Amino acid sequence: MARRRFWSIFPASTREATDAILANFLLHWFPARMRATSLGWTPSFWLGTASWVLFVLLLLTGLPLMVFYIPSTREAYQSIKDIEHVVSFGWWMRAAHRVAAHLMVIVVTLHLARVFLTGAYKNGGAREQHREWNWVIGVAMLVGTVLLSFTGYLLPWDQLAFWAVTVSMNIAASAPLAGPAIRELLIGGREVGQTALMRFYLLHIVVLPIGVAVLFGYHMWRIRKDGGLARGDATGETTGVMNAIPAVAVRMAVVTLATWLAVTVLAMVIPSPLEEAANPLVTPNPAKAPWYFLWLQEIVADTTVRIGPLAINGAFIGGVLFPLGLLVLMTVWPWLDRSGPAATGVTMPRERRTQTLVFLAIAILIVVLTVVGLLRGPSWAFYWPWEAWTDVPTRY
Repeated sequence: MARRRFWSIFPASTREATDAILANFLLHWFPARMRATSLGWTPSFWLGTASWVLFVLLLLTGLPLMVFYIPSTREAYQSIKDIEHVVSFGWWMRAAHRVAAHLMVIVVTLHLARVFLTGAYKNGGAREQHREWNWVIGVAMLVGTVLLSFTGYLLPWDQLAFWAVTVSMNIAASAPLAGPAIRELLIGGREVGQTALMRFYLLHIVVLPIGVAVLFGYHMWRIRKDGGLARGDATGETTGVMNAIPAVAVRMAVVTLATWLAVTVLAMVIPSPLEEAANPLVTPNPAKAPWYFLWLQEIVADTTVRIGPLAINGAFIGGVLFPLGLLVLMTVWPWLDRSGPAATGVTMPRERRTQTLVFLAIAILIVVLTVVGLLRGPSWAFYWPWEAWTDVPTRY
């Protein structure tokens, strides 16, 4: 009886133990039986599991940071300095939180790219599959991940954070009709100040984490409902099917430890930047958006031109039209893709060659524009990494 105070299930056989695991969602996110090919490393690279591990790491490192952080424009910067230099291992917690946030954006993006390149958003031969809706959930989780990182970007309240958010908000305000209203809704006024900091803080620690967690729970349930990992031979056959629990447990443990180790090492070798305290009266040159928005800022700079009396609004093209159109196209693409069930789960099949090449071209373009944005210097001039920046007076 004493043992049952701490644990209620004591199976008398292997069958009872298996049934107990299958009945528990937390202990069994994956299908009970899977194809041996689906349990390999290359079909999915376990990017979804790595994304969840990074999310958990963000929660574990974010909770102690939240204890010491003060969401006030007068005290936020000093509280970050205290975390960095006074709190025991505070520098590591902050660095690990920052590294995990950036890695999560990268890993979730790669996961979505893997799903697209394998056509895993398409239904196979089995009935009652709705993988296209899980793709929509994946797009929503990517947006939530980027917003999680973006809302946390402002919290240090230094020059880097303040002006990165200011630049991003100014781009968002270029949307016709609703742009200024959206900007004012996000920052609570016309300028980035105390109201903006508090709203970003609440979004970062409450609204967005809960939203991403709920989406993830539904995402995993939908995968179970659709029969697990999408494969080209998903036609209801049972060839090569095996008990998935031991293999999945081992691989999840390996991915978890590898992800934790990567974050730990990177947090020790990559310092977390902290510039001077935010000053709305001093504009740094250049003032850049966060790295995952640099490709949009580069489009804004390249498409802002004036031809005689005609002026082309680059902020609208690069900050609103292009990303919004791309997001809508990604969301509805499963219904536009006319490839057959045989191409489901197959990496870059001939039947999907054209859309695969277009996707890769857009992805390469985004990467190139991001790199170019990273190499921009004062007055948005291009500088190679080995070139020194020209001294340009800071704008007041």
